[in-house]
Amino acid sequence: MGTKTEDETAAEAAAKPAEPEAADTGATGATGDKDAVKVEKTADGEAPAEDAVEDDDADELVVVDEVAPAKSTGVFQGAAAVVSAALGVIGLSGGWLGTVAAARSNIVGQLETKQSASVADQIQALYGDSWHVTALIAGAFALTALVVGFVVLVRPAFGAPDQVQAPWIKSVAWAGVALGVIGLLLAIAKYSDLIYGLPSAS
Repeated sequence: MGTKTEDETAAEAAAKPAEPEAADTGATGATGDKDAVKVEKTADGEAPAEDAVEDDDADELVVVDEVAPAKSTGVFQGAAAVVSAALGVIGLSGGWLGTVAAARSNIVGQLETKQSASVADQIQALYGDSWHVTALIAGAFALTALVVGFVVLVRPAFGAPDQVQAPWIKSVAWAGVALGVIGLLLAIAKYSDLIYGLPSAS
């Protein structure tokens, strides 16, 4: 009664491999269903989670680039420094404007001075007044050069503290300031007759 026949043993052996295949089929079917769900989601227009993260990062980078402020090139400061140096050079002599003003003052002195005027008055009208006018115009140029150069040097401290000023701008601005100081001192010396004062009338 307890002994199995050969037919029964063969039937059991044939039935055992069928169970894993069923399991594999079930697993494959489940995986296939998941893939099908993913394909359906993609077909409906829903992007995968990884792609969504990458798109968000890209959007954030674009926003940062748009918000980033543009750096100043310092063009106006460089131009002002050059102008300061040029005005300082003109302030040393008064330039063409000083020459014209001196000539005009000389002509006015000749017209207003009477022949009966003393020698000292004639010297003052023909020479002293024109020399003083030249000194005043030269001093005005020198003072302007000094002010412009100083403004260029202190500009980063007011309104743009984070901006780094180019070395050549500082150099040219300092040159304008130095020339302005020298020209201003020369103008004061000319006007006070310390340089080429009036000749003696005696």
